[in-house]
Amino acid sequence: MAEQAAEPAHPAFYARSGGGLAQWWTLLHPPYTVWHLSYVVLGAAVVPEPDLGLLALTVLAFALAMGVGAHALDELNGRPLGTAISGRALWSAAVVSVATAVALGVLLAVRTSPVLWPLVVVGPVLVAGYNLELFGGRLHTLAGFALSWGAFPALTGYVAQDPSWDAVGALAALAVATAATLLSVAQRRLSTPARDLRRRTTGVEGVLHGTDGSQTALDRGTLLAPFEGALQALCWAVPLTAAGALVARLAG
Repeated sequence: MAEQAAEPAHPAFYARSGGGLAQWWTLLHPPYTVWHLSYVVLGAAVVPEPDLGLLALTVLAFALAMGVGAHALDELNGRPLGTAISGRALWSAAVVSVATAVALGVLLAVRTSPVLWPLVVVGPVLVAGYNLELFGGRLHTLAGFALSWGAFPALTGYVAQDPSWDAVGALAALAVATAATLLSVAQRRLSTPARDLRRRTTGVEGVLHGTDGSQTALDRGTLLAPFEGALQALCWAVPLTAAGALVARLAG
């Protein structure tokens, strides 16, 4: 039994049909962007008394660089989402957003700690290197994604708070960064087959034979459900965890 797609599936579960705002919504990957911004919040929540002003600036910088710049560059690199947004608009969005994020990073480094300076330099390199597959694609790997989109925002969220660098705080920040890395590994392992099913599959053929003699016809929806169901749950779970950690820290 085979399923032949009458029309191409949406490139992602959060994608929207139409022009204008719908295309930009799809480009910005809102559920994933919020997920990764949550790592910044978790990193800041490690500090005994997080500064909400510094946290807001850090989150804004990552929203611009990761949420806008990185995704615009990714769409320029092969049009994986198939949007009709012009190359000029994508380049403009990428350059302006990343430049603004760097400016915010400089402001944070001046206001807080010189330890932040290397992270301000590394950030744009990760954005361009991963999404444009520079350096021979060495950053565009599972490890590159997990470290760039998981560990890096978590550690930056911590460092931007200008912590005292006591052993306990540093170990807690390392634990959060490690957790963000592993969650990003899980995200990539789930999203890669889901992306392949949506963007590179024209049909599905096969039947599941149960031990009780039942038969279940395979189609794209059946195969997508466990991957995207887990991804959608994590898109809620991680931000809620970050919000809870921050509220608990502020209330304590």
